[in-house]
Amino acid sequence: MRRIRILIADDHTLVRQALAQMLQTEPDFEVVGQAADGEEAFQKTRVLDPDIVLMDIHMPRGREGIEATRRITEHNPRIGVIMLTMERHDEYLIEAIKAGAKGYLLKSANSQELIEAIHAVAAGEAQLDPAMARKVLEEFRRLSQREHQHIVHLTERELEILQLVAQGASNREIAKKLEISEKTVRNRLSVIFDKLHINNRTEAAIYALREGYAQLSEKDQNQQSP
Repeated sequence: MRRIRILIADDHTLVRQALAQMLQTEPDFEVVGQAADGEEAFQKTRVLDPDIVLMDIHMPRGREGIEATRRITEHNPRIGVIMLTMERHDEYLIEAIKAGAKGYLLKSANSQELIEAIHAVAAGEAQLDPAMARKVLEEFRRLSQREHQHIVHLTERELEILQLVAQGASNREIAKKLEISEKTVRNRLSVIFDKLHINNRTEAAIYALREGYAQLSEKDQNQQSP
């Protein structure tokens, strides 16, 4: 079985070392390198070709984790960047998603949550910290009120798939739920992305929540309550 190749980008040496030590205990993970700033992270992705980059936002030159994410995903869209940060402010989350990040976890997450996020993003899915999901929804609802939204016609099956994506279901889970093949799910998702002019599952989930096609689960809403 091919292991998931991981690059860790954080300006704190102890954080990088602790993460590397923890991740190396997983048999299907391989930590291929570490970087202390955004430029080093970008350059190392070109040499090491990781599957996943764990990216801090604030490093020596400010919010360089965001810019590094943009450069990495533009150069190699296959790489899944997961922001691993202390930043709870919605502006960072929105910027990270727009830069191409496929995951956003707070450093308060436990090791199992991080492991699950890496597996999900490596499988082509998106992973947002539940505590941040409401902020994404509110921001995109605000933007939708300011911008003219063109009418998009989705079939009943496409809406079903979109709703399941918003609930965090994997392609396999969607296929099982709707009794169709995973290949059909992938093809339908490609059509949905084209119709909505979006690029990934995170944006699809945001669209579904914003337009009222799906709702946050009761569990996620409870986690976001003060």
